[in-house]
Amino acid sequence: MLTLLQADSAELLIQEAAAPEKMSLIKMAVAGGWLMIVLLILSIIAIYILGSRWWAIRQAGKLDPHFMANIRELVRAGKTSSAINLCRENSSPIARLIEKGLERQGNPLPDIQAAVENVANIEVAKLEKGLPMLATVAGGAPMIGFLGTVIGMIQAFYNMASAGSNIDITLLSGGIYTAMVTTVGGLFVGIIAYFGYNWLTARINDIVFKMESDTIELMDLLGQAGTSSEFTLDK
Repeated sequence: MLTLLQADSAELLIQEAAAPEKMSLIKMAVAGGWLMIVLLILSIIAIYILGSRWWAIRQAGKLDPHFMANIRELVRAGKTSSAINLCRENSSPIARLIEKGLERQGNPLPDIQAAVENVANIEVAKLEKGLPMLATVAGGAPMIGFLGTVIGMIQAFYNMASAGSNIDITLLSGGIYTAMVTTVGGLFVGIIAYFGYNWLTARINDIVFKMESDTIELMDLLGQAGTSSEFTLDK
């Protein structure tokens, strides 16, 4: 009985020794070479931009759903100053657009619209800050991964050529392994940046559409106020 147990234990030890070593992510990254450091830096940049833009867009989208209704009531009541104060209480791009338009009330509508559009361009530029870099990461990371693939294949064939007639499969597998690791790393970073870029762009487009809609409503409101004698500026 003891002999059988010893035989089973020996067999298990042999199987464990023959079993391939499990590959961790850290070992995989190290095997990719110095290009993995570049991909790591790009991934940090992409995550930072995604986080900061998500927070900025989230803050920009926070606005009282009754904001424009309140502005409309105040302007029609002739309480333009109160409407401006209401805009200043909100830290959203839409509120700043409406504030600029109300501050220009009394000027020709084309001048008001031009001032509002200038503010809108600034607000959109703030929301889009960092997106060009994110798009660069989305396109550049897979290319860097492909560069690692080419370098790994060159290394593999160079090792085979240097070995002469003593060709070993490990000479080829090492270079291919490095090539595949950098390819996976580049694709992983590129996919995150690509989908993140498109998601942020869609969110920004929603805000821009809302800004355009509220701007049109403001122009109509100021046009009505400018042609009616019932509307006077409150002091």
